[in-house]
Amino acid sequence: MLTLKYIRENTEEVIRRLAVKHFDGSVIIAKIIELDDKRKAIQLQLDNNLAEQNRIAKEIGKLFSEGMSAEANAAKAKSAELKELSKNLSQELKEVEDEQIKLLLQVPNLPHESVPQGVSASDNVVVRSGGDIPILHEKALPHWDLASKYNIIDFELGVKITGSGFPVYRGKGAKLQRALINFFLDYNTAAGYEEVEPPHMVNEDSAYATGQLPDKDGQMYHVTADGFYMIPTAEVPVTNIYRDVILHAAMLPIKLTAYTPCFRREAGSYGKDVRGLNRLHQFDKVEIVQIQHPDRSYETLEEMVNHVEGLLKKLELPYRIVKLCGGDMSFTSALTYDFEVFSAAQHKWLEVSSVSNFESFQANRMMLRFKEEGDKKAQLAHTLNGSSLALPRIVAALLENNQTPHGIKIPKALQPYCGFDKIDL
Repeated sequence: MLTLKYIRENTEEVIRRLAVKHFDGSVIIAKIIELDDKRKAIQLQLDNNLAEQNRIAKEIGKLFSEGMSAEANAAKAKSAELKELSKNLSQELKEVEDEQIKLLLQVPNLPHESVPQGVSASDNVVVRSGGDIPILHEKALPHWDLASKYNIIDFELGVKITGSGFPVYRGKGAKLQRALINFFLDYNTAAGYEEVEPPHMVNEDSAYATGQLPDKDGQMYHVTADGFYMIPTAEVPVTNIYRDVILHAAMLPIKLTAYTPCFRREAGSYGKDVRGLNRLHQFDKVEIVQIQHPDRSYETLEEMVNHVEGLLKKLELPYRIVKLCGGDMSFTSALTYDFEVFSAAQHKWLEVSSVSNFESFQANRMMLRFKEEGDKKAQLAHTLNGSSLALPRIVAALLENNQTPHGIKIPKALQPYCGFDKIDL
C-alpha cells in the first residue's frame, strides 16, 4: 500500500507511474486526497472539541466549590452536548478513514523507473539467457504422454479424486518431486536462507498484508466457515512472520526459504496452455523471501536473480530471464524478473520463477518496520521474494528435454537426491 505522505507529496508522479501499469489513478488518487483533507478537518474539530470538554470539566468542579450551582449545571449541560458531538465526530472520522483505506488498498504498487513500457508478455524484455536447447529424437513426446508412458504422473486419477489440475505423482515421479524440493531447500539454505515451515492456510489479515486481497480474491481458495485462505504461494505466510514487527537495522537482511504446496483457482484459464503440468490448481513450490534495508533492496534483487539462475544452471535447463513490462506486472511488484525454461517437446518457453522487489508496499500494509541504531523513529522495510523454484513446469521441461529412446535422464545434480539416474520402463 502506498503511503498517504508519498501520494500527497508526489501526486502527479504517482499518477504517471501507475499509468505504466495501465492503471488510471487520476480519479482514485484525487478521492484519496479529498478524503484525507476531510479526515484532517474532522480530526481538528474533534481535537478542539475534546480540549474544550477537558477545560469545562475542570471548570465545573471549581464552580460548584464556589457555590455557583446554576453556572456549574449550565457547564455540565454544555459538556454533555460536546460529548455527544465528539461521539458523532469519532464515528464520522472512522467512516472516512475506513473509506480511505478501502481506496488505498485498490491502488497498485508503483513500478520502478526501469520497468519497460508494454501491454502484455510479448512486450517483456529478455535480459539474458543460458543453456542449450536440446534436439530431440523423432518420436519425442510432450510431458503428459511421457508421464503416462512411464507411469510417473496420473492426471486422470487426480480428476477422479479431486478434479482437473490436481495430479497424482507415482513411483519415480513422486521421488522426483521430493528430490527437487530437497535440492532447492539445500541450495537455498547453503546461501544463508533460514528454512521455515509455515501454515498452508492464512487468515484475512495475512492475505491483505501481502496484497493478495483484495486484488486476487477470486483466485484464492476460501475456507468460508473459518475465514481462512489456502495459500497461493509461501510468500504470504513467510512474509507475515514479521507483520507488526519493528526490527533493528542490524538484523537486516532477513533471509527465509520455505517449501509449501500452493493453491490457485486459475479461474478463466483454458485451452492448450493448461495441458498436463502447465497450469495446476495445486502444485509444489520452494520460495525465498528477503526483508531488506531500502538502501540495499535493488542490490538484493539482483543477488536473488543470480541465485535462481544458479539453480537452473545446475538443472542443465535452457533458460532466459525477462524483465516484465508494466502491463504484465503484478499488483504488488515494483520490479519483477521472470525466469522461463524451454520445453523442447512443446516448443515453447514456460515461466518457472518470478523474482520481485515490492519496496515498502507490503511492509506498509503489514507495518513491518525497522529502526537504525540511535533513532527513535521506525521506517518501513523493503520486502522481496522469488520462486526457487516452482516444480510443475520444471518437471515438464526436465522430462521433455532429457528424454531419449531408452528413458529419461536425470541431471547429475539431482541424482544423489533421486537415488536413480534414469526413469525407464
